[in-house]
Amino acid sequence: MKIYDRPGFPNAARIRIVLAEKGLDAAVEYVPVDLIAAEHKQEAFLKLNPSGVIPVLELDDGTFISEATAISEYIDNLDGNPTLTGASPKEKAIVHMMQRRAEAFVLDPVGIFFHHGTPGLGAALQAYKSPEWNGREEWALRNRATAMSGFAYFDEVLARSSFLAGDRFSIADITLYAGLLFGDVAGVQPANGLEHLAQWRGRVAELPSVKGRSGQNLLPEDLRRLGF
Repeated sequence: MKIYDRPGFPNAARIRIVLAEKGLDAAVEYVPVDLIAAEHKQEAFLKLNPSGVIPVLELDDGTFISEATAISEYIDNLDGNPTLTGASPKEKAIVHMMQRRAEAFVLDPVGIFFHHGTPGLGAALQAYKSPEWNGREEWALRNRATAMSGFAYFDEVLARSSFLAGDRFSIADITLYAGLLFGDVAGVQPANGLEHLAQWRGRVAELPSVKGRSGQNLLPEDLRRLGF
C-alpha cells in the first residue's frame, strides 16, 4: 500500500495515527505531496483524487481511496477487528456521528480560517482559495467562531465520557486531536476553563499511537519556510 500525504498536516496525521493504532505504520510506502507548491491541485494528482486533497491510499491492486474517514474505515477493518470505527451498529453510528462533528465543528472551520484568515501555505496555493473574494475576512472570522463554539461543545461531551464516542478511543478522537493541533498553528485555541477538553487532550497525546507520530509540532518544516 502507498499513502500520498504530507507529514504533520492534520488529515495526514489522522491516517498515521490510525496506522500506528493498527500496527501497520511500517507496512505502507509514504509518497510526499508538495502542498506549498499546490502539487495536489495539478493534473497528475487529480487523476488520483479529483477532490485535490490529501491523503490518498493506493492499494496493491491499483485502487485509490481518498477521504480520511474512508481510509480510516478501510485500515481499521483489514484485520476483521475494528477498534477505531465501532464494532456494533450502535457503536459505528455513534463513532461516525462524533467523527463528523469533530470535522464540522473544529477541523474544517480551523482549516478555513487558516487559509482565509492567515497567509496560509503561500501564494501558489492561495490561487485556489479565492484570494480576492471580498467576504474572505468575514468568512474566516465566522469559521474561527465556529471552532471556538466547537471546543466548548466537546468540553461538555468530555465531561460525560472519557472519549468522544464513549469509553473507547476512536477516529472521532483522532480527528478532534488533529483539529486542535491545527488550531495551535492557525491561532485558534480553546478558551481558558475548558478543563475536560484539556485533560482529554493530555491523555490522547500520551497514547503510543499518537506520541511521536502525529507531531507535537504540527507543520513545523513547511511553516518555518513560510515565516510562521
